[in-house]
Amino acid sequence: MQEDIEQRTLTLIISGSKFTGRLLKAAISKYLAHRKEKKLHKGRESPDVQSCGKVSMDELKKQYGDMRELDVHDKSLRSFDRCARKYRVTYTAFTNGKGKYQVFFKAPSEANMQAAFEKFAGKKLKKAQRPSVLAKLEHFKALVKKPIVDRAKRKEMEL
Repeated sequence: MQEDIEQRTLTLIISGSKFTGRLLKAAISKYLAHRKEKKLHKGRESPDVQSCGKVSMDELKKQYGDMRELDVHDKSLRSFDRCARKYRVTYTAFTNGKGKYQVFFKAPSEANMQAAFEKFAGKKLKKAQRPSVLAKLEHFKALVKKPIVDRAKRKEMEL
């Protein structure tokens, strides 16, 4: 118990007779450096944490399960990355030419892989259905170019 408390505490000794601003600054910087080192050390201790998302081919080969392959013909890998991280799918991508990618991927279960691809396909379809900004701009340009109908003539016709 005592050893545990000793390991967790940090002793700062500051001489009270020659206390200056520089001494306080040095003490605080040492304390912050100690906290930063402790945080880094804590992160290194857990080897059970597996990365998900884009990884190297060697890391992909070391992981669980069998590797699958998929050919992709567009550059929407960024949106796939978000879906892959959410469902813990790891993948690596290689370019086969201009605009063609070969994607190798693994997942902890078939359900995770299926859910990630369904989410990705849903996002892609939703994005394809909405009109582009350039199309909206052209529409508004056409509306501006139309001649304005004189409202006085229009009132006479209605009566």
